[in-house]
Amino acid sequence: MTRAAEIIADRAGRAPVRLGLVLGSGLGALADELEDATVFPFEELPEFPVSGVSGHAGALVIGELESVRVALLSGRAHYYEKGEVAVMRPALETVKALGADTLLLTNSAGSLRDEMPPGSLMSLIDHISISGLNPLIGEATDDRFVNMVDAYAPHLRARLKAADERLNEGVYAWFSGPSFETPAEIRAARILGADAVGMSTVPETILARFLGLEVAAVSVITNYGAGMTGRPLSHAETKSEAAKAQERFRALVRAFVRSFA
Repeated sequence: MTRAAEIIADRAGRAPVRLGLVLGSGLGALADELEDATVFPFEELPEFPVSGVSGHAGALVIGELESVRVALLSGRAHYYEKGEVAVMRPALETVKALGADTLLLTNSAGSLRDEMPPGSLMSLIDHISISGLNPLIGEATDDRFVNMVDAYAPHLRARLKAADERLNEGVYAWFSGPSFETPAEIRAARILGADAVGMSTVPETILARFLGLEVAAVSVITNYGAGMTGRPLSHAETKSEAAKAQERFRALVRAFVRSFA
């Protein structure tokens, strides 16, 4: 176990968790719905990152959701905060050490498809790392050569689709941030085959696959990409639109988790 996992197990009990959940910008309200919950602020856990992004609570919560024991990360740290692409590795190693074999990642993202407006949900089928960064750079073992075919497990994507038949599916492009993309970058991403853009999730997916976790991921669409509407983008809009999609997002995540009960 990691040092953080030992601290968590001592307080929350040693029953293994079934799933890990990561909640993105404006999506943290679900953490309040866990039953028999024990909350661990990130700053209380060794090596855990402390996010400075508004809309990210920065806590790990152990509890029951839909009768499934989960480890929920309410908020995440991002590469753009300190330039550390593997910043979430200690947190994900801890989720794995607590017993999880599946990870559901969530984020707020910008749509590159006219027919996928703000308020939509998208299941990731693949990703493009526009930044070219990788959290496994410097890893000394041959385990660093991670297979990324079906990084977002097809059987988990099927569970998400069963939970919400209106769920979109698409490719997510990761830009490092923190500035929003330019209109030219959005046009380039569309040509490359991306359906949505954001500033997270891809490093965590790579790390999770390295650790042996199966991954599913959902984007809450909060805006159109730069230049698609003529309006400027803002983090305030991201949080506002994420809040509007909370009910549908909540229902999707609950139904997905319930499928593991």
